[in-house]
Amino acid sequence: MRTHLLFPSLLLLGSLSLTAACSSGSSGTSDTATVGARSGSSSGTAPVRAVDPSKIKGLQIVNDSSEDNSCPFATSYPDVPGAEAMAAVMKRYVEQRLATFRSTCGDDGEAGDVGELNISHQFLVASGDVLGVRLTTQDGTAAGSGLDTRTYWYDGQAGAYRTALGLVADGSRDAFVAALKKQLKGRDGTDADTVDGAFADRSNLDELLNDMAFTADGGLRVTFARGTVGAAPAGSYVVTLSRATVTPWLSAFGKRVQRQTVQPSDSLDLGAAATPTPAVPTHTASGDDDTDCGKVMCVALTFDDGPAAPETATLLTYLAQYNARATFFTVGQNVAAHPDLVRAEARAGNEVGNHSWSHPDLTKLTSEQIAFQLNRTSSAIKAATGKAPALFRPPYGAVNGTVRHATTLSPVLWTLDTEDWKYPDATKVAQSVIGKVKRNDVVLMHDIHPTSVAAVPEILRTLTARGYHFVTVSHLRATM
Repeated sequence: MRTHLLFPSLLLLGSLSLTAACSSGSSGTSDTATVGARSGSSSGTAPVRAVDPSKIKGLQIVNDSSEDNSCPFATSYPDVPGAEAMAAVMKRYVEQRLATFRSTCGDDGEAGDVGELNISHQFLVASGDVLGVRLTTQDGTAAGSGLDTRTYWYDGQAGAYRTALGLVADGSRDAFVAALKKQLKGRDGTDADTVDGAFADRSNLDELLNDMAFTADGGLRVTFARGTVGAAPAGSYVVTLSRATVTPWLSAFGKRVQRQTVQPSDSLDLGAAATPTPAVPTHTASGDDDTDCGKVMCVALTFDDGPAAPETATLLTYLAQYNARATFFTVGQNVAAHPDLVRAEARAGNEVGNHSWSHPDLTKLTSEQIAFQLNRTSSAIKAATGKAPALFRPPYGAVNGTVRHATTLSPVLWTLDTEDWKYPDATKVAQSVIGKVKRNDVVLMHDIHPTSVAAVPEILRTLTARGYHFVTVSHLRATM
C-alpha cells in the first residue's frame, strides 16, 4: 500500500510548477486540461479561447475522489444552471467510467502497481446561449495511453443538449467527413484503408467525432482518439479546418457557437429560472495568530479538493465561530471556478495551499507536467488572494524525488486520516478525529463532502473544550 504518513517531525519541519505534452496541434495556452501525453500528427495550431468560469452564475463543480490505495480516483464535471440536460449526460459518463474502473482495479493493489482514474473538465465556451465543455479522462487501468477526451454542448435557444457532431449541419456531413479524411490520409501512422474504415459506419460518427471545438479564430479542431483513424502507437490525431472552410458546413447551432467563441459576450444565459449565488462569508481575521504551540495543545485541520459551493462557505462560517484557523489545499480548476471562496479563506486567516490543477497522481507525470499542475494552481491562488502559496499537498499523498525537484513548494502530508471520503457520515467523521487526535496532529479532511463539513462543529466544540487550539500548518511548523 502507498504510505500516506510521515513522522511528525519530518512532516512538519522538512522542506522540500498540468498540461500534457499534447499532440502538436493542441494549444499551448488555454487548452491545457489533459493529464497524460497525447501524441500523433496534427494540422493547425490555433488555440482554443480561455473561459473564465467564475463568471458563470450559479456554477457548481461536481467533485468526487477516493484515497483508496487499490482504486484511487478523482472526477469533476460542471453543473451549470439551465444546462441540466448536459450535466446529466456528463454525470452518466463519469459514473460509467467510474464503475468500470472500480471493477477493473480490484481491491488488492500494492504501491506503484495500481492505475488511477482522473476525469477533469475544461470550459470551451460559456457565452450568450451556448455552453461547451471538454472532459478529459486518464485511466491507468485502460489499454494503451488510457486517455479519452470528449466535448459536450448545450443549446440554450433550443433548451437541448447537443453532441459534438451537432455543430455540423446534417446536409453537410458528407462534405465535412470528406475534408477530414483528406487531411488524415498520408499522415504518419495512417493509411487510406484505415481512414476509410473508421468513417464507414455512419451510425458511429457521433462517437468517432466526439471531440470538436472552435479555435479562437473560428476554425474547427477535431481530435481523433488513439487507434481510431491510425495506428495506435501513433496516438491521437488532430485536424483543424479553417473558418472559411468549415463555416458553410455548420448547423445554425454550430454558427452560434463559432460566433460566441470568436467574440464572446459578457454573460451566459441558458434560460434558467433562477441562478442563486451562495453567500460568501465576510469574516476577517483580527491580526496574526499568536498561539504558541510550544506551550499549548495545537492541531492543524486541513481540507483538500475544494473550494466547493456551498460547502466551503459553510465550513468557513463554522471555523469563524470558534476563531479557528485551518489550511485549505485547493484544486486549481475549482479555484478558477470559485475565487471568491478562496479569497474568503485567506481573509479569515486561513492558509491556502496547492493541491494541483486537476488532482492527478504527480508521481505518474513528467517533471514538466508536474510543474504545470502546480504552477498553474499557484497562479490561480495568487490571482484570488494576492499571495502565492508556500505549501502543496500531493494528491493521494504520492510524492517522490521527481515531484520534489519539480517545485519549490513545501510538501505537506498528514498524521491523522479521517477517511471521510469513505464514510459519508458526519458523526463517524467527527469521532474519527475526536477519538484519535493528539497534540500537533495534522488532520486530513475534504471540504467537497457535505457530511465532512457537517462534522466540523462537533470537532471544534469538543476539542476546544479539551484545550486544543486550531492553527494553520505553517503556524504549527513555526511554533511547535
